[in-house]
Amino acid sequence: MIPREVVLIGVPTNSSGTADGVARAPGVLRRRGLAAALAARPGFTDAGDLALAAPVPRRGPSGLLAEDALIAMIGQVRDAVSAVREGGRFPLLIGGDCPVILGALAALQAGAAEPGLLFVDGHEDAWPPRASPTGEAADCELGLALRMFDDVLGPRLRAVLPRIRAGNVIAAGPRDAGELAAAGVPTLAGRLRALIRPPELAAGAVAAAAAAAALPVPWWLHTDLDVLSTTELAAVDYPQPGGLTWRQLGQLTSAALAAPGCAGWSVCIYNPDLDPGLDGAGAIIGYLVQAITGAAPRLPPG
Repeated sequence: MIPREVVLIGVPTNSSGTADGVARAPGVLRRRGLAAALAARPGFTDAGDLALAAPVPRRGPSGLLAEDALIAMIGQVRDAVSAVREGGRFPLLIGGDCPVILGALAALQAGAAEPGLLFVDGHEDAWPPRASPTGEAADCELGLALRMFDDVLGPRLRAVLPRIRAGNVIAAGPRDAGELAAAGVPTLAGRLRALIRPPELAAGAVAAAAAAAALPVPWWLHTDLDVLSTTELAAVDYPQPGGLTWRQLGQLTSAALAAPGCAGWSVCIYNPDLDPGLDGAGAIIGYLVQAITGAAPRLPPG
């Protein structure tokens, strides 16, 4: 468990340039009782959702959809995370989608030359922006943080990005190697401190999380829920075969949060539009509450 006061921050962003889908996740999880359940932890604060700029779903100078909204969101998340950390508290970001980590890492970098990252995700997320079939920053946020594409980015986006070294990143759970190979997109395998595929992760989730203790302090924990099997959580936009169980992800998360140096946590990629019965919302809340408080939540009926 986290040994500090936790501050919940919703980041209702969607890299597709819309305000639906994953952008609705923070609001839906709140209505299902997330903040009330987390309030069981002493010192918990709900800071509400960031008021983000309205996205425009067209590609910008860097080849990404809603680029102006992306730039603004990175700055808002950076400032929000910095403010929480300055008070000695632990930021919990609920997205939205994965580019929220760009703001979080920018906040860490303001106080540390080389922050670390434990990146738990079903995808490597390092597509070149103009090669991305969707144009979404959620295809390439790790590549952006690694500054792999600076020569093709617009100057405004380049100016707000963090800079993180590949040797300070552990990626756990990617299973899109076949898709990347078919598209001719290079894998990050062999470039990062470690890239742990699902079979190895399932066999040793706690050991994988323990490796985060070797990351530079501070380091950020990021969880993209599509690291799960679709039999565990179907309400994600880009499902793939395979993946972890909730139990395996819970073990990995608990071990990571217990490791020294973890400065914050982001959880992303739940699409309530694909979850008509909101069963997925209940499972996500259970996962979050167990990790933060160590207790199972009591959810409202229905």
